[in-house]
Amino acid sequence: MDVRIDPTWKAALASEWDKDYFKELTDFVRGRYAQQTVFPPAGKIFAAFDACPFDKVKVVILGQDPYPGFGQANGLSFSVNPGVELPRSLRNIYQELHDDLGCPPPPTGDLSCWARQGVLLLNATLTVDAGAPASHQNRGWETFTDAAIRKLAEERDHLVFILWGAYAQRKGEFIDRSRHCVITSPHPSPLSASRGFFGSKPFSRANDYLAANGIKAIDWCCCNK
Repeated sequence: MDVRIDPTWKAALASEWDKDYFKELTDFVRGRYAQQTVFPPAGKIFAAFDACPFDKVKVVILGQDPYPGFGQANGLSFSVNPGVELPRSLRNIYQELHDDLGCPPPPTGDLSCWARQGVLLLNATLTVDAGAPASHQNRGWETFTDAAIRKLAEERDHLVFILWGAYAQRKGEFIDRSRHCVITSPHPSPLSASRGFFGSKPFSRANDYLAANGIKAIDWCCCNK
């Protein structure tokens, strides 16, 4: 199957494209886009991979599924386009970013500058029906994104995996903690942020690990520039 995705990821995930589950997933997703409004726009389904090639990944931040509101999802987990009101989870992420590193509140929810530095902003499920959270779960996306995470964990060294919430933590259980840094905390959603997300310092911890392994740190404050 010919999939339009960054060439490094196309090669890394070559074994997935012709599997039965991926064919069934493709048929399902095409059908949903033909029938109703689905997010993100079709050209942005693989935006996380396109923005952060396989060999450039330093950090993985794992989300669950795209924002289901109009104009929100842009293919990068937790990110929204410039001019879009910040979702509550992203507001909490920015609060922790300020408390952790002193970054002023960014004027935009666009996290593409993180992606360009090697932060893979990956949702477990890459599409969603408008207004219907989790509507594309258990259709095959999770198998596909598991394969992407496993490929990184097995073929790269000294990556940082930031897993917020129980769902992301279950998805990352197989990651070798002796080979990579795994940072866990409650999810930044308003329902759980006060139960341990605030104060978890994921950004400075990620940079400390990268620096300790001779890898250039992430400028997490780049959204202000």
